[in-house]
Amino acid sequence: MSRSARSPLLLAGLLATAGAAHFAAPRQFDAIVPRALPGEPRTWTHVSGAVELALAAGLALPRTRRTAALATAAFFVGVFPANVKMAVDWRHRPAPQKAAAYGRLPLQLPLVLWARSVAKNAQGVS
Repeated sequence: MSRSARSPLLLAGLLATAGAAHFAAPRQFDAIVPRALPGEPRTWTHVSGAVELALAAGLALPRTRRTAALATAAFFVGVFPANVKMAVDWRHRPAPQKAAAYGRLPLQLPLVLWARSVAKNAQGVS
């Protein structure tokens, strides 16, 4: 399997793992839900986890890959405020935790670009 053929499946695996984590260990995700969102943080944790699982499924299927990849790029942009909240909340934590929180911020851009690349390469499939 070529690198470009593996790319959507690797992205799907990343999303599936993250989505499952939202249900397996929801408290860590509840803590980064921005306070400005209405409702309970746990609801947002479960919704975002379900969205990640759905996106993973969409990326895994060639027929839905392009649409799912574009939605994944939008999702990565949409969850950026949670990463900002985590960085702000963790600014006084020990260096390794602070580094992890700050490291998530610039990581969003390559994730968005990866999803867009998957969409571009899937154009002939949709």
